[in-house]
Amino acid sequence: MKIRKQKTALVTGGAGFIGSHLCRRLLEREYYVICLDNYFTGRRENVRDLVGNPNFELLRHDVVEPLHIEVDRIYHLACPASPPHYQYNPIKTLKTSIMGTHNMLGLARRIRARIFQASTSEVYGDPEVHPQPESYNGNVSVNGIRSCYDEGKRAAETLCYDYHRIHGVEIRVARIFNTYGPNMDPADGRVVSNFIVQALRGEDLTIYGDGSQTRSFCYVSDLVTGILDLTDLDDFTGPLNIGNDGEFTVRELAELVIRLTGSKSKLVQRPLPEDDPTRRKPDLSLARQKINYRAAVPLEQGLKDTIAYFRDVLLPE
Repeated sequence: MKIRKQKTALVTGGAGFIGSHLCRRLLEREYYVICLDNYFTGRRENVRDLVGNPNFELLRHDVVEPLHIEVDRIYHLACPASPPHYQYNPIKTLKTSIMGTHNMLGLARRIRARIFQASTSEVYGDPEVHPQPESYNGNVSVNGIRSCYDEGKRAAETLCYDYHRIHGVEIRVARIFNTYGPNMDPADGRVVSNFIVQALRGEDLTIYGDGSQTRSFCYVSDLVTGILDLTDLDDFTGPLNIGNDGEFTVRELAELVIRLTGSKSKLVQRPLPEDDPTRRKPDLSLARQKINYRAAVPLEQGLKDTIAYFRDVLLPE
């Protein structure tokens, strides 16, 4: 009788917003999941219900420090991703992207594990090409307040491809576009969570600029499906855009949140932050070709589920 060996997955940033959802899906796939987080932006509450699961292990560790562990797959998501968080300590953000990714790639090389790298649409900067295909090299500032994140993620991609070319490491790189859903931090600072929190508290919704800048919002379950499908795919490294190609202005999003929450909040304008992209929309042609990717959750449905989550967090009975 042949005994099947259970596969083990390491999820860095596993107690974060996206990481916590990924941990759950991997458990559903019968992986043994090691959730690694230093809790800079990740929260124990996001995975508290998983702690008693015999196939789940929670490990406090900073990816800037080396890690010695045996796993079959690495999902490397560790890095603050919202502007207030990554700008709080920009040097640490840059070190996390570069040194953290270097450490995870070194681990993947030693144990011969396939590694998924969570890159970002921010590698495109304030794009001059619309929508943004993977072939576009971007329009990114090297010395602005967002550069610690944008350039850190670009350097992390470079490290991935050098480890692949030189050492044969099996890499999978996804460029993640704006994602939202349950387990977002109320103090996250990104537009969806900001608007929902302000609306539920009866505060005015803050729009930066005139609200005409556009974003494409992907519900977290669609993103996680794309991550898993890409990582499972043989003979393709990426990079691959994953997101939702529905395009909305920030003002349209604010008005939709007000309607869905039933809030009496008004819209107030503030100056546009430095280097804030004016348009952002993924070209998903390659994702459709490679992994038959489809974003299944429309914005209104996803917002309803996210609002329900924030109601429970902010307005518990």
